Amino acid sequence: MKVRNTGGGTPITPAGPITPTGPVGPATPVRPAAGVQAGRRVGDVATVIGLSEVDLTPKVKEAIDKLMAEVENLRGELDVARKRVEYLEQLADEDALVPVLNRRAFVRELTRTASFADRYGITSSVIYFDMNGMKQINDRWGHAAGDQALHHVATVLVNSVRASDVVGRLGGDEFGLILTQSDGETAAAKAASLAAEIAAQPLNWRGETVPVAVAYGVHTIVAGEKVDAALEAADRAMYMNKRGADDAPVADAPNADGPASNADGPASNAPAAAGPSAK
Repeated sequence: MKVRNTGGGTPITPAGPITPTGPVGPATPVRPAAGVQAGRRVGDVATVIGLSEVDLTPKVKEAIDKLMAEVENLRGELDVARKRVEYLEQLADEDALVPVLNRRAFVRELTRTASFADRYGITSSVIYFDMNGMKQINDRWGHAAGDQALHHVATVLVNSVRASDVVGRLGGDEFGLILTQSDGETAAAKAASLAAEIAAQPLNWRGETVPVAVAYGVHTIVAGEKVDAALEAADRAMYMNKRGADDAPVADAPNADGPASNADGPASNAPAAAGPSAK
């Protein structure tokens, strides 16, 4: 308890020096030497396991000190191992080229989303994006520019969605986006907004402006639906939009005469087209 001098009279002083008892260290904040630290550590362990001063023979103290040193080493190794596991988990989930999930991790998250839809009736949607004109970018500016265009699209997507949403690269020039707790109308509006945002931000490659555009397809996940079926439906909607089969404000690719590239295939060869208009 602190006693405050209320003014007047002689200041109150302790009757005598207060000294610590037992294993309590000195009150001054002086860092003890290694030997003192080891002694305290042994004393602390002895207190915890109930050893008296009589039991703490030199050999017992040495054994306890060695044991504690080994514990500290194991803690350090465990911390390194934890960080290594975290790194490997991140490496296993991330795409090798762009800062989003790879296909395997994206499908895993889509499976979780479908499970929530099945169990709790939560409405979510998946959007399938396909970049337009990747072949032209690679042919004109080189594959390094094509890689940078992929990175550019991935960055725009990641920076434009909620933390609860999931962005992944499905392969080649295709990306997927899971919009949690979003119905088809909300997802379609978001997809149009993202496509317009990507088109409005061309890639600056070594002083040249490289136009970038995407087509998209939206599918709302329903209870009991298989993940592969949901992705296929979104892919099919994207291809229909790419071919101009509906009125969605997406890029038109009149010469695209085949389906979107698969997960492991090369980038789409569809020619470059005008970017989508904002909704």
